[in-house]
Amino acid sequence: MTPSAPRYALLIIDMINDLEFPSGYQLLPYALESAKKIAILKHVLKKAGIPVVYVNDNYGKWQSDFRHLVSHCLKGDVRGKPLAKIMKPDDDDYFILKPTYSGFFATPLELLLTHLKVNTLILTGVAGNMCVQFTANDAYMRDYQVLIPSDCVASNTTKTNDQALSFMEEVLKANISPSTTLMTNITKA
Repeated sequence: MTPSAPRYALLIIDMINDLEFPSGYQLLPYALESAKKIAILKHVLKKAGIPVVYVNDNYGKWQSDFRHLVSHCLKGDVRGKPLAKIMKPDDDDYFILKPTYSGFFATPLELLLTHLKVNTLILTGVAGNMCVQFTANDAYMRDYQVLIPSDCVASNTTKTNDQALSFMEEVLKANISPSTTLMTNITKA
């Protein structure tokens, strides 16, 4: 049986983030570096008609919504403000709020991906060893093809991030090629 052609979605995980937690200062420089790569990737993929889904923690604020979170990160005096400026969503982007690490756990993400007829996920964001990895685990368990551009994922340390990427490549069969390779392969297909 021939596998179906890839139908992609770009997931941007926890990049709208105030980083107001104890290790936020440690994550910020790595997250900013990744954000610049994600912004380029997002621009190229959107031009190719690929949907973008922001998958974000609700940070235990059960009476909030995504637009409020964006406003808080852009207008507040928070550590993650420069990150939010780079990653500001467009009006036509999708968003999912998640209560915990995985973008799939207790969210409508799978329903949205089914509606969009997606079978291949491009996972980006923070932290590589936490929310990206948990989302990748759940995507793999749901038979999605998983692409994780190595330069579009950040963790608190390079070592931790590299370990997470190696795990996702080996165990979850994720393609961890850099974003430039990914963009070339997708846009020439």
